[in-house]
Amino acid sequence: MLSGFFNIIILLGALQGFIISSLLFFSKKSHSANKFLAVLIFFIALASLNLYIANQNWPVKGSIMPLVTAVVPMVIVMPIGPLLFFYVKAILNPGFTLTKKDKLQFSTVIIDLVPYLTAIFFIIGVLSHIIPNRTYNIGLFIDNYNVYADIPRWLSLTIYLAISIRYIRAFRITAEANIYPYQLKWLRQLTIAFSIFQSIWLVYLVPYVIPAYTDKLLNAVDWYPIYVPMSILIYWLGIKGFMVMKEQSGNIKKPGNLLPVDVSEAAITTLKNAMELDNLFLNPELSLSVLSQHTGIPQKTISAVLNQHLHTSFNEFVNGYRVDAFKQKLCTDDVKHLTIAGIAAECGFNSQATFQRTFRQLTGLSPSEFKLQALQNA
Repeated sequence: MLSGFFNIIILLGALQGFIISSLLFFSKKSHSANKFLAVLIFFIALASLNLYIANQNWPVKGSIMPLVTAVVPMVIVMPIGPLLFFYVKAILNPGFTLTKKDKLQFSTVIIDLVPYLTAIFFIIGVLSHIIPNRTYNIGLFIDNYNVYADIPRWLSLTIYLAISIRYIRAFRITAEANIYPYQLKWLRQLTIAFSIFQSIWLVYLVPYVIPAYTDKLLNAVDWYPIYVPMSILIYWLGIKGFMVMKEQSGNIKKPGNLLPVDVSEAAITTLKNAMELDNLFLNPELSLSVLSQHTGIPQKTISAVLNQHLHTSFNEFVNGYRVDAFKQKLCTDDVKHLTIAGIAAECGFNSQATFQRTFRQLTGLSPSEFKLQALQNA
C-alpha cells in the first residue's frame, strides 16, 4: 500500500519534471542558464520515470516492452554534475557559453550508457548468430554494473557540487556581487538542497554497494529513500527555476538590446587603456565604481561589455593583468629579494588566497611552481 503511494509521488514528480524542463528550455525568455537547468531537471525526471516503470508489471509482459526498457537510456546521471556547475556560472555570468573543453566534461556519460550499449550489442549479436542467447549472463552483468556505477555517479555530482560552492563563494567577494543578490541567494539554496540530497544518497549508497547487503536493502526499502526526495527536489527546482528565470530576464539584455558595436569597441579600448597605460590594476582597492569614475563609463556598461564581449567578469579582467604583471616582475633582477607575497602585493593583489587561486586558474601552476620554472629557465 505504501509502495503504491510512493510510486504515485515518483510518477507525478517525473511528469512535473518533464513539463517544467520543457517550459524552461523552450521559453521565449530562456537563456543558457535556464537551458542548463531544464536539461538537469529532465535527466532527474527521466530517472524517476525509470523507477516507476521498473515497479510496474506491464514492462515485463510481451516481447516489445522488455526490449524497449533494455535499450532506451533512462538513467543518465553523469551529466548532472557539469550541468549544475555550468548553470551556476551562467546565472552569475550571463555571457557564459560552453567551450569545447567544457563540452568534453559531458563525455563521462559513457558510464551511464554502458548497460544500454551492452544490451544493444547483445541483441545484435544474437540476431546475427554471432553470440549465444544467454540472457541470464548479460542480465547479471548489467545488474552488477549498475550497482557499482553509482559510485562514480555520486562522486561526480559531489565534486561538481563542491566546485560550484567554491565558485559562488569566490563570486561573493567580487565587485559584481551586489548586482546579483537574488541569484546568489538562490544558488546558495540550490547547493544546500543538493548537499542534503547527496548526504541521503551516501547513506543509502554505502550498504548498497556491499554485496551482502545489496539485495537486503532493495527488498526492504527499494529505491524509495532516494527517489522520493528526488521527486521533492524536482518540484522545488521547477518552482524556483521559474522565479529565477523571471528575475533574470528582467536583468539581462535581450539580443536586440545589446550595446551597439561602436560603443562596445570604444568601451573595450578605454578599459584596456586604463589597465595597460594607466596601470590601474596596481591599485589593490580597485573596484567597479573606481574604474567607472576613472574611465567615465557607467558601471552597468562596464559589466555588460565584459560579460557580452570579453566573456569575463570584472575581477577576472583585472586579475588577468595582475597575474601578467607578477610573471614579468618575477623574471627581473630587482625583485628577486622579495617574497612571492611581496611581489603579488606590488601587482595589486590584496588577498593571498585570491592571488593563489587566480594564478593557478590562469597558468595551471602555483606561484612557487612557476617561480621555480622561471629560475630554471633563467
